[in-house]
Amino acid sequence: MTITKFEEIIAWQKSQDLCVEIYLIFQDLNDFGFKNQIQRASVSISNNIAEGFDRMSDREFVRFLYIALGSCSEVKSMLYLSNKLNYLSMEQSENLIDKSNEVGKIIRGLIKSIAPTIND
Repeated sequence: MTITKFEEIIAWQKSQDLCVEIYLIFQDLNDFGFKNQIQRASVSISNNIAEGFDRMSDREFVRFLYIALGSCSEVKSMLYLSNKLNYLSMEQSENLIDKSNEVGKIIRGLIKSIAPTIND
């Protein structure tokens, strides 16, 4: 099956779900700097997948997938911090960290599937 639009990419779909969950969980947080940063990082995951896909170049797509992976790691790091700051319960943070790990694994798999097709 050939993917014809970014909306078909599972990593994009799951990162959108993660983003919505993060927005909802942190919507009432009064630490606006923290809330803004984790929300922006979560949005960045799916946005970079979409932007990279529509560049119509495997090399560019992989570059943007690495950026998305970095944003995914940023979200995960902030989730650990959110637990230490008592913004989330251990259960909430572990659930979101698991979802972040899943998105990261899917992105890594996508990178590995595309990278061999890139001619240096």
